[in-house]
Amino acid sequence: MNKRAFLKSFGLATASASLLGFDFKSNSPAATLFPKAIQKGDTVGIISPSAATADRMEFTYAKEAMEALGFKVKVGENFKNRFGHLAGTDEERAGDLNAMFADPEVKAVICLRGGSGAARILPMLDYETIRKNPKPLMGYSDITALHCAIQSQTGLTTFHGPNGSGSWNSFHVKQFQQLFFEKKLMTFQNEVTKGDDLVAKGNRIQTLKSGTASGRILGGNLTVLSALSGTPYYPDFQDAILFIEDVGEDPYRIDRMMSTLQLNGTLSKIKGFIFGQCSDCKPGGGYGAFTIDQIMDQYVLPLGIPAYIGAMIGHIPRQFIVPVGAKVSMNADTGTFVMLEPIFG
Repeated sequence: MNKRAFLKSFGLATASASLLGFDFKSNSPAATLFPKAIQKGDTVGIISPSAATADRMEFTYAKEAMEALGFKVKVGENFKNRFGHLAGTDEERAGDLNAMFADPEVKAVICLRGGSGAARILPMLDYETIRKNPKPLMGYSDITALHCAIQSQTGLTTFHGPNGSGSWNSFHVKQFQQLFFEKKLMTFQNEVTKGDDLVAKGNRIQTLKSGTASGRILGGNLTVLSALSGTPYYPDFQDAILFIEDVGEDPYRIDRMMSTLQLNGTLSKIKGFIFGQCSDCKPGGGYGAFTIDQIMDQYVLPLGIPAYIGAMIGHIPRQFIVPVGAKVSMNADTGTFVMLEPIFG
């Protein structure tokens, strides 16, 4: 995600939070907590916990998309604020998220966009209120910071999926309706596209290691996830299925981040591995650059666990809505993962 500035700002924010007396809680495993079910006619809250947007129409797109899904919409008090590259100060952005979880009228929380900055607000979130008012929260990319923190501090299942201002095409709408309204135990399998080519090439998966595995599915954007390593907001990956994705990163950076997951013990704990799509992650200039395939082979194959790459997860037009923290069964040969239990309380 090209977030060198993000890594620095998160370090400064963490240090500042410590000095200001914010309570950092341990990242010991939290009991599983399911969000309450939602239905058409409910009110959803839209917040902007990360970067600001320069396009005012994004606010309109997000509101209209939620209304088209059948919801009433409430926007955060600081929804359109701006502070540097961020959508308001840390206090304002954290305040909007806390307010949405505390508001009994709001039944789900949708993030407007990603970008960077969500990690800065993690020490300011009211995890006790979130725990007492479990609601679906959805977004992806930088929103990985929220998924990880809420998972580690409360055990609440959240949703790695389209942001409010993103594409709400027929694929996303159908998935959303099946998952949230029909409450199906979803099977996540790529839509392979052939087009006019002799062989199908779109959304093909590669099996790295055959087999099946079951566990809680955890992860998200690799840049954001690796940046949380060593903090109280990093989830416990013991016996989990790890899923990751990224965008706009040179392979040497992917290598560095996979090294972090190896060094912090994450890779040795997991039972299965799913790599989504790394958009615009081609080797740059220089001699002897690794490819993404080579990096995955080096870090994942020695684990000897079921693994595949190419899942429809990431910065792509049609992406899965992944229930973060839910129990799933994955099949590396078919490139699928299936929900094993209902996820709504």
